Amino acid sequence: MKEHLKHVKNYQPGKPLEELQREYGIRHAIKLASNENALGPSPKAVAAGRRALKGVHRYPDGGCFYLRRKLARFLKVAPKTLVFGNGSDEILVMATRAFAGPDDEVLIADPTFLIYEIAATVERARVIKVPMRSFRYDLEAMRRRLSGRTKVVFIANPDNPVGTYIPEKELVAFLKAVPAGAIVVLDEAYYEFAKDSAGYPDSLKLLKNYKNLIVTRTFSKAYGLSGLRVGYGVADPSVIAALNKVREPFNVNLVAQAAALAALDDKAHLRRTLRAVADGRKFLSRELKRLGFEVVDTVTNFMLVRVKRDAKDVYEKLLRKGVIVRSMAAWGLGDFIRVTIGKPAENRKFIKALTEVVSRQKSVDRSREK
Repeated sequence: MKEHLKHVKNYQPGKPLEELQREYGIRHAIKLASNENALGPSPKAVAAGRRALKGVHRYPDGGCFYLRRKLARFLKVAPKTLVFGNGSDEILVMATRAFAGPDDEVLIADPTFLIYEIAATVERARVIKVPMRSFRYDLEAMRRRLSGRTKVVFIANPDNPVGTYIPEKELVAFLKAVPAGAIVVLDEAYYEFAKDSAGYPDSLKLLKNYKNLIVTRTFSKAYGLSGLRVGYGVADPSVIAALNKVREPFNVNLVAQAAALAALDDKAHLRRTLRAVADGRKFLSRELKRLGFEVVDTVTNFMLVRVKRDAKDVYEKLLRKGVIVRSMAAWGLGDFIRVTIGKPAENRKFIKALTEVVSRQKSVDRSREK
């Protein structure tokens, strides 16, 4: 193994339901850990995927011709400004591979999506972390860390695991300060949930003035295709050309392309998803605050919650009650959990389980005090 890879921290995904069932023998568990679409995929996408299965003995279209054409019309962009990935995660990795190398600097917030640091470390780039302020990007502090060695800046908007977003006015002011030789990757994995929020940027219009900007989005979240892994990036054709230099051939599989095509057509399913998330967000926010927890404002399909105790302990106890959430210890947030907004019954089960965990802990604490 290459020496520098010893410093790479492997990404740890949320625990699969099947693993919980194997380890604990728990049935009817719920997973609220990975920000997946609780309603599942569009029925139209499932039907399209089934039809596509008949052709899986053939390689997929490496250029995603039909998906490219439909998505370009949907976004009102030129087809040549699109690149596709095995999830938008792959495009983040591609951007780092294409534009950052040994001793270059990659600028990120702290906390943020873990893949940014992992991808930069693999390329032997130096990762510059700028702490958030009150769980919001400190763009002024990030601006001060820009230098001639800055090659990539990652901005998750909204951020994962935090859930807050940067308004357009603040984002534009930052983009103006970024050196022309640096690429800014605007990760909009949760775009569909956030797009109607006050002041949320119209990032595709910003591409006209900022040729060093890459906007990435995904079909994993609002469209419910996490298991098929298909995402995309939009950028100036010169940037797209660089990304294609490091893109693996046939990186988006045949079934994923077919399902994504159909998902774009199912506007009713998307509306149901957004409505369910909005309703669930209100319920969880109200109930968590009633229980005395701090909830970070979010425009996504997840919530960052300060449980005011060891998050790993809360996580483990919730597992035993058949509820999977994420402990935020890996992000340096030792007393926070992140919970995905689920179906109404799942949200109620989570609140009930969390209430029982906290009540039991309070009883233990009182016993120790006696």
